[in-house]
Amino acid sequence: MNFSKSDKSKIGNALIYAINHCSSPISKTKLLKLVYLMEETMAKVYHTPFLSLPYEVWQYGAVQKDLYAELSDGCLSILRDYIGVGEDGNFVAKQDFDDEEFSDEEMEMMKSVLDKYGNKTANQLVNLIHKKNSLWYRTAKRNGVLKSFKEGLATTSPYLIDLTEDMDECQKQDYIQCKEIRETASELRSKANV
Repeated sequence: MNFSKSDKSKIGNALIYAINHCSSPISKTKLLKLVYLMEETMAKVYHTPFLSLPYEVWQYGAVQKDLYAELSDGCLSILRDYIGVGEDGNFVAKQDFDDEEFSDEEMEMMKSVLDKYGNKTANQLVNLIHKKNSLWYRTAKRNGVLKSFKEGLATTSPYLIDLTEDMDECQKQDYIQCKEIRETASELRSKANV
């Protein structure tokens, strides 16, 4: 993905917020799950995207594959100014949190998600996302990958989670319109290198 400076700042600061508000060290899996829960909560509560990133159905939950790649290589590139890897292998903030990119609703949502899930382990978060009626579960079931995941035959899939699945038509239209506006703005900022 090609991120504008503003996108990088918002993603980086969302990760800093999560790291700073967890009661225990934060692993890659836990960080990825918390980011997804923020995105899902923003969609469910406010019917707007948070980071406007696509999430795929993988064996261990909903995953944003570009963020997964960034956090996996041990050598952060896009987000290196925001977070790093500590000696224990967990993520650490490299700067103070900056709320400039966030609306009041987004700040409220992040606080709510971290208050509710920040003390959970990565495995507990995976289990939460895997609950029988969750968006992850329904998407995995609908696309026939649950058995492959359970038997260890697959760890990833190309199937995207539709965060609007549980919305009524008006809410879906609001979400889609907001997402399109944000994507257009992001593309323009990226071209302008802002």
